[in-house]
Amino acid sequence: MKTLLNIIWLVLSGFWLFLGYLLAGVLLCVTIIGIPFGIAAFRIGVYALWPFGYTTIERGEAGAPSCVGNVLWLVLAGWWLALAHITTGIALCLTIIGIPFGIANFKLIPVSLLPLGREIVRTDEPFGARVA
Repeated sequence: MKTLLNIIWLVLSGFWLFLGYLLAGVLLCVTIIGIPFGIAAFRIGVYALWPFGYTTIERGEAGAPSCVGNVLWLVLAGWWLALAHITTGIALCLTIIGIPFGIANFKLIPVSLLPLGREIVRTDEPFGARVA
């Protein structure tokens, strides 16, 4: 079922969101200071490409650098990427078939706003990354 949902997601909005994250990542990687933010954009872009079957968890050891980084991310790229999720989520919710995909878009908004200090894990192993 996850595969079918991911394929439909890819056609409806996943590819375009991935391109948005790819563009943000490339623009952020232009400077040396922006490379960690660009890597975060690429990581979330892959998550936005195939969201079903994965979830995000907060890393407890992230600390103050992640907080400062999230503020910078919010100003540089997070706001625009969150607007893209809101726009595509509303557009998808206009049809009955698109409602689950619109809700999935709304669930990606917190990750697009504050990605640092989070980890993307499989839904069947949400605590696997913490133990290993």
